[in-house]
Amino acid sequence: MSTTSLPTPDHAAELRSAMLAAGFTADGLLDLLGAPAYAALARSETVPALRATRGGGDGPLATLVRLFLLQQPVPYVHAATAMPVEAALADGWLRREGDEVHATVDVRPYGGPDGEDWFIVSDLGCAVGGAGGIGSREEGVVLGVGGASTTLAGITVRTPVGSALDVGTGSGIQALHATRHATRVTATDVNPRALGFTRLTLALSGAPEAELLTGSLFEPVGEETFDLIVSNPPFVISPGARLTYRDGGMGGDDLCRTLVQEAGARLNPGGYAQFLGNWQHVEGEDWHDRLRSWVPRGCDAWIVQRDVQDVTQYAELWLRDAGDHRADPDAYAQRYEDWLDEFEARKTKSVGFGWITLRRTDAAEPSIVVEEWPHTVEQPLGEAVLAHFARQDYLREHDDAALLEARFVLVEEVVQEQVGSPGAEDPEHVVLRQNRGMRRATKVDTVGAGFAGVCDGSLSAGRILDAIAQLMQEDPVVLRDRTPEAIRLLVEQGFLEPVASPGP
Repeated sequence: MSTTSLPTPDHAAELRSAMLAAGFTADGLLDLLGAPAYAALARSETVPALRATRGGGDGPLATLVRLFLLQQPVPYVHAATAMPVEAALADGWLRREGDEVHATVDVRPYGGPDGEDWFIVSDLGCAVGGAGGIGSREEGVVLGVGGASTTLAGITVRTPVGSALDVGTGSGIQALHATRHATRVTATDVNPRALGFTRLTLALSGAPEAELLTGSLFEPVGEETFDLIVSNPPFVISPGARLTYRDGGMGGDDLCRTLVQEAGARLNPGGYAQFLGNWQHVEGEDWHDRLRSWVPRGCDAWIVQRDVQDVTQYAELWLRDAGDHRADPDAYAQRYEDWLDEFEARKTKSVGFGWITLRRTDAAEPSIVVEEWPHTVEQPLGEAVLAHFARQDYLREHDDAALLEARFVLVEEVVQEQVGSPGAEDPEHVVLRQNRGMRRATKVDTVGAGFAGVCDGSLSAGRILDAIAQLMQEDPVVLRDRTPEAIRLLVEQGFLEPVASPGP
């Protein structure tokens, strides 16, 4: 594990003020670098950004970009115009070699959801979009912002809460988001170095301090309970626990399973737990059933599989993540063999990736939805998560007879598409499609399309079906019997919203 000492946050407020004054922000980077160079950084390609800042001379913004984001040495005199350089040296943010100074940590500007100017601090070369990108094989390295961490931040429910817990905090991005809406934030990590980076991230972002505890999973918090739990855990299914930031150290997908199963007991009533995870697709098992078995008692669950990779794709992804493909070819081949041996021993055919959300409930029959949705969604999705569970509550409380008495309205952004051969009199099928949130699409029959199209909240579902039956010359009793299931699906997936019945 890395033993390099970390900076102290003693003068973080002064450093933050200097960075903001220089325009060292997400927007400032885009203005300085231009869109192509800025986009290249997200691919861990630094040459365009180096070229863009080379002409910046001793400008404070160019100096800060080259120093903290591109990790290039800069002249001491240039650094002195961009920041309180002696304080940065004393606190350990910089080190001096002759007439030049070097950054000791990677600092990346990060825009908060409401326009906040934040900074994520991580190990050198380990911010996605930083110098060199990911590819470290050092055991205790702490990463910066990546696609997984921003995905989790986007799907997290952001209602005000009393307490929030970030399990496996890393560089602290989830804890940073939580400080906006939680009175008290606790962050844990098995790697004490990660907690040091979280402290720096919070301080440099001007955020409140969090309680920082060392340990694995829920062990550091004992029996304490929370209103919100989030985790982007080390979910990679690998042979051994070589890299702390990604390898869970348990066999197969046991770390993710354990995290989910133990979360229920740590949630306050109505509280949410939200995780990213990997899970095995095992020969002879249905992956839906596998994940349902993880859900703790007393919790509703919404599990969305976003991607699936066969075992060779998966092994190659994470071998490259660690830079093993740049090592000795024989060593690379042996590591590859080790991964495939591990998967074969566990009868793993492929690996799924996705989101797991739990909600503590007192319902007699919790709702557990396990689905696959690999298509584009609209982030942030926190409001969509809340709406999903609200719809589950509604459907749990309304049987088929109650659904027929209820009134619904078609959600505004839903559009109807007719699919069929050109010139055909009738479409082969009709598709309802959402343009917001999960951006779902679902096939409906003629009755379903007609029903959804006239749902404006003025008539009950039963009266609409009676009118459709008359138009189609069908038996209204039969239509009422067979349609509630379709209504239930349209409500569950967010195409129809129930409306309050008008008063007497």
